[in-house]
Amino acid sequence: MSARPPCDLGGLSVLVTRPAHQSDGLCELIQTARGRPVRFPALEILGPSDKHAARTALVAADRADMLIFISANAVQYAFPLLPAQLPLEIDVAAVGGATARALAAAGLDPTLVPERMDSEGLLALPALDSVKDKTVYILRGNGGRTLIREVLRERGAEVREVEVYRRQLPEHPKGVANLLQNWSRLVQVVTASSNQVLDNLFKILGDEGAQHLHSTPLIVVSQRMAEHALARGCESLYVANSANDEDVLAALCEANGDIA
Repeated sequence: MSARPPCDLGGLSVLVTRPAHQSDGLCELIQTARGRPVRFPALEILGPSDKHAARTALVAADRADMLIFISANAVQYAFPLLPAQLPLEIDVAAVGGATARALAAAGLDPTLVPERMDSEGLLALPALDSVKDKTVYILRGNGGRTLIREVLRERGAEVREVEVYRRQLPEHPKGVANLLQNWSRLVQVVTASSNQVLDNLFKILGDEGAQHLHSTPLIVVSQRMAEHALARGCESLYVANSANDEDVLAALCEANGDIA
């Protein structure tokens, strides 16, 4: 039996901006809560630009002390490139719950998963505080934050970052003109799971869209992201506990209560 939704969204129209292949879960939760998801991917995920170079960079990963997977995308794109057998004693870290679930689904149970599902939460774990002279691989996409790398090097670790996937602006987002023309009918709340997603939305939607983004309630997934959204002029913010679908839905319930 499926879990009862935490609220009745009463037809709330929600702009879902996750990459196309990662939006189904949130859209289904919104529909279960009687909301209306509007799919509008603001980020595209691709494999590494040089798969051979990435595979070569990972050839000695089975001799590492720790592997850190930054996201579920890192799991998806790194696994075909990793050595076939990884020793049981390697620590495997997942930055968030979705990453941990992706690892488990791939047959590799994570040994380090922070309660606070971000870089700061991971770095606060005792195992990440005792990394002097250890070899740590960070499996990640292009761009993004460098905090984990910088802090672990300060703590004495030998850090090797490997870009196993690419994040980019969708080349031809569909329905931009229609979305802008019918914004008040199609979009009551916007969701964004990263600063890059929010920045991409501003790029895709242009000046007219920026006015809508400034005034439409926005769900973000961290306080750090809320500060970025405020700096971009967004006026109505709701901070989800994490980027997990369930936490985003809980924030949508809060926003809907205020809108109603």
